[in-house]
Amino acid sequence: MSVVITNSTYAGEFAGKYIAAALLSADTLDKGNITIMPNVKFKSVIQKASTDDIVKDASCGFEPNQGTLTLTEKVLEPRELQVNLEICRKTLHESWQAAQMGFGLNDELPKDFSDFVLAHVAAKVADRTEKSIWSGDSGTSGQFDGFATLLAADTALPSGQDIVGTAVTAANVVAELGDVVDAIPTAVYGSEDLAIYAASNVIRAYTRALGGFQSGGQGAAGYENKGNNQSLGSLFFDGIPVIPCRGAADDMIIAAEKSNLFFGTSLVSDLSEVAVIDMSQTDGSQNIRVVMRFTSGVNYAQVSDIVYRTV
Repeated sequence: MSVVITNSTYAGEFAGKYIAAALLSADTLDKGNITIMPNVKFKSVIQKASTDDIVKDASCGFEPNQGTLTLTEKVLEPRELQVNLEICRKTLHESWQAAQMGFGLNDELPKDFSDFVLAHVAAKVADRTEKSIWSGDSGTSGQFDGFATLLAADTALPSGQDIVGTAVTAANVVAELGDVVDAIPTAVYGSEDLAIYAASNVIRAYTRALGGFQSGGQGAAGYENKGNNQSLGSLFFDGIPVIPCRGAADDMIIAAEKSNLFFGTSLVSDLSEVAVIDMSQTDGSQNIRVVMRFTSGVNYAQVSDIVYRTV
């Protein structure tokens, strides 16, 4: 089986499709666990409205100063990022051949080699995006400031909602999660899209604790008498969904509403570009160059509605 990629190979006709696959396949985005703002070309203003007690006793006249509407603004400015990758054709050729010959899930794998290369790269970009969403630092090339970085630097985060705990274990995870829930503002507690976002080690410890044999009151056989056969499918703590964040640093826990956490990107703007360039007719090599240009970034609207816990 031969592979031919000419100099006129794919050069961005479906850039939005591949950029979307690369970014939105990140676990947090793929599962819709935060709010996605597509097509943010440069920056976008996030507004969240709040009011004081606007209900008053009735009167015959109009009294305009009986209530106050407050708009809180935060700016989400996605960072320009890129992939410049050179891959030897032989590196992926055998895997692609195997897929076409029936050794893979043919209905789900690209039939065209250039698509196969892009799918490979998109998976790597999705993984990097997931990490940046929660623990990224714009001081590092290829990353944007994630929620943990933004919250750690935000002096407006109320002191009672900025929790410094200890390293999470199966023995203390219930108490640590309890501290987070106790710090959730009354106005937010009970919100239909409130969730607890937790690092992988927290999820692991909590699942172990649910299996029992701990001091958290689950009993010797654990939650629903399943012992250590607990499901990772749907976790809750005090009735609040607990969402795994694979990209988070150990011991991170954030309580927030999905509608308060935003991811922005320029999926279909002129800042998005995808190209696969065959170098064989340029320098005689078997190298393929992959170019992706896109933007990504996160922010929140109202920091006073968030609880951030770390060590």
